[in-house]
Amino acid sequence: MIRALSTSPSPSPRVKLLFSRSFSLSSSPQPTSDPPDLSPASVCEALSGYANDWKKALDFFNWAERRCGFRHTTGTYNRLIDILGKFFEFDLSWSLIERMRGDPLSFPDHVTFRIVFKRYASARLVDEAARAYGRLDEFGLGGETGYYNLVDALCEYKHVMEAHELCFGKDKRADLGFEVDETKICNMILRGWFKMGWWSKCREFWEEMDKQGIKKDLHSYSIYMDIECKRRKPYKAVKLYKAMKRKGIKLDVVAYNTVIRAVGLSEGVDFAIRLCREMRELGCEPNVVTYNTIIKLLCENGRVQDAYKVLDEMRKGGCKPNVVTYNCLFGSLEKPREILRLLDRMIGSGIDPRMDTYVMLMRKFGRWGFLRPVLTLWNKMEELGASPDESAYNALIDALVDKGMIDMARKYDEEMLAKGLSPKPRAELAPKSGDGS
Repeated sequence: MIRALSTSPSPSPRVKLLFSRSFSLSSSPQPTSDPPDLSPASVCEALSGYANDWKKALDFFNWAERRCGFRHTTGTYNRLIDILGKFFEFDLSWSLIERMRGDPLSFPDHVTFRIVFKRYASARLVDEAARAYGRLDEFGLGGETGYYNLVDALCEYKHVMEAHELCFGKDKRADLGFEVDETKICNMILRGWFKMGWWSKCREFWEEMDKQGIKKDLHSYSIYMDIECKRRKPYKAVKLYKAMKRKGIKLDVVAYNTVIRAVGLSEGVDFAIRLCREMRELGCEPNVVTYNTIIKLLCENGRVQDAYKVLDEMRKGGCKPNVVTYNCLFGSLEKPREILRLLDRMIGSGIDPRMDTYVMLMRKFGRWGFLRPVLTLWNKMEELGASPDESAYNALIDALVDKGMIDMARKYDEEMLAKGLSPKPRAELAPKSGDGS
């Protein structure tokens, strides 16, 4: 018999005591005579559990302050502002920023405005992001840091032409009142073209940096090597690596990670492992990204058992795996039981899956026609306090529809709408002609 699914996520085990007697996730906060002892870290963790439900996040935020006497910090405000911005609740975000002004413990900082820039840029509200930048002086945050944050946010969310115009247009930095690092700005814009996948623009801008006499640093080369890998020219990334060595540029672990990926794609995973050894001999220790790169290359070549050996090696070497490590392995496994065992091992080691992990596995099980593991994952999300996003709901509903469980699928479709999420249009869930709709 299939276990019934709960309609509301519960908090993670580490913060359950915050809610056990005083806060129900399916209702409004209730008064409590025995308020829990909250810390900024536990409040941020709880807010993260509601990242896909801004109303509950706001309820919890206010409950912590009013019922528990918790004094919010800049960090807890920033976490909520990020969640509100994700759902375009910008008026509420600004009201919180105004509240922050009244308390030195929670005064807005550059992270606050970086979040605002990022959320405006993700919503394609570039003018609003620029106006927010114009208010930095009100908060004593004028200077190059805010400028870099604005440019980086625009490039991160593919408004590269606007960022380019801001930095190199007719009125470029005329009235900034401070000096900026040309190389740093160019790296941001180069990375922006990279994120857009405009390879010709990447090459054009890379060459323009030379024409303008802008010095290229290690970060510049790392970005461009990554570009060559993504445009399926890994051998060109290897050429850049050799050019860097000739110029005497000392590589850091980030640059090596890109080169290891490029060598693995162009010459094979064994050559990548050899380069990893060379890196260590030169005194540059691998990090989790290095190991993830090797594991991904092994999995892509069907060498899953060798990937497991690397996983064990990184543990023994004191490098803790992360979600990406396990995602690489999950992508290559083909047996539901093996996947669920690895998931339990992952959680048992203190690493909670990300939402994209759940979605990837739910879709995989759905494609294979296995509903029970999909429901197991959904309940696992609830147990760990994860709030399902649009993709997770759609993966669950697709699996239910494929198995003919239309009534349950419709229930979750309606729950999505109630949360402000957008379900996929599905003919199977359309109202029946006799329903009077």
